[in-house]
Amino acid sequence: MKPKSKILIIAGSDSSGGAGIQADIKTVTSLGSYAMTAITAVTVQNTKGVKSVIPIPAEEIKNQIIYTSKDIKPDAVKIGMLHSSKVVEKVIESLNKIKVKKIILDPVMVAKGGAKLIDNKAIKVLKEKLIKKVSLITPNIPEAEILTGIKIRSREDMIFAANKLMNLGAKSVLMKGGHLKSKKVEDIFLSKKDFKIFCSLRYRTKNTHGTGCTLSSAITSLFSCGKSLKKACDLGIKYVNSAILTNPKYGKGNGPINHLNSIEINKKFK
Repeated sequence: MKPKSKILIIAGSDSSGGAGIQADIKTVTSLGSYAMTAITAVTVQNTKGVKSVIPIPAEEIKNQIIYTSKDIKPDAVKIGMLHSSKVVEKVIESLNKIKVKKIILDPVMVAKGGAKLIDNKAIKVLKEKLIKKVSLITPNIPEAEILTGIKIRSREDMIFAANKLMNLGAKSVLMKGGHLKSKKVEDIFLSKKDFKIFCSLRYRTKNTHGTGCTLSSAITSLFSCGKSLKKACDLGIKYVNSAILTNPKYGKGNGPINHLNSIEINKKFK
C-alpha cells in the first residue's frame, strides 16, 4: 500500500513510546499516511511519569521544518508540544515559509502524570499568534481552561470555552471532554459553519497515555486525505476509542493505547 498523504509532525519525543512523536508516527502510519518529523524536545519518561525534559534549540526546530519540507512538501502539519515562546515564534516563522494550509494544533501543556510541559510566555504567544494560523485546535479541558481562563464543569462550559477560542481567532475547535466526570465522553466540534457533539462510551482503564496526541494525528491524517474536519474528527475519535479498548496493558502506570488497531495483518505475518 502506498501512502495516501504526507504529514509533518512538530512535537516532542516520548521515550516510553505512548505519546508524543512516537504516538504520532504510529497513528499516521497506521492510517495510511507518510510521517515526517520536527522534534521540539526529548523527554525522559515512562508510564509512571516524566523525569526530565530536554529542549531542542528553537533554531534547529525551524531548520528541521524547513529543510524537510523543501524536499518533501507536506500535505498537512500536526503541531504538538511547543515548550517555549521562542519555539512557538520559530514554528510560526517556519509555517509562513512552507505555506501548508491544513494545520492541526494539539496544545500540549500538561503530561498525563501532571508534569507541566510549556511555560507561560509560550502560552501567551500561542494564544495571540499561533491559534489563528491553524485549521483546528484540539484542547482537552485543562488546556482549554488555561487558554480561556474559564472553569469547565459541564457541557455548557465546554461550548462557552470553545466559543471563546473562536473569538481568539481559531477557525475550528474540537473540545475534548474526557476529563469531565460523566458516564459518557462528549467531544464538541465547533466551527463558524458547524456544530457537533460526539458521544462515546467511557472505558474503565488507566491506559490512556497519548490519547490526545493520537487523536490529533489521526485527524490530521484523515483531513489530509480529503475528509472534512468534522468527519475527520468523527473517524479520529472512533480510532482512538478502538485503540483504548484494545490497549496492550503495558507498564505500571498510565499505559499506552493500541495504535495498531486499524491495521489488518496479512496472514503470512501472523
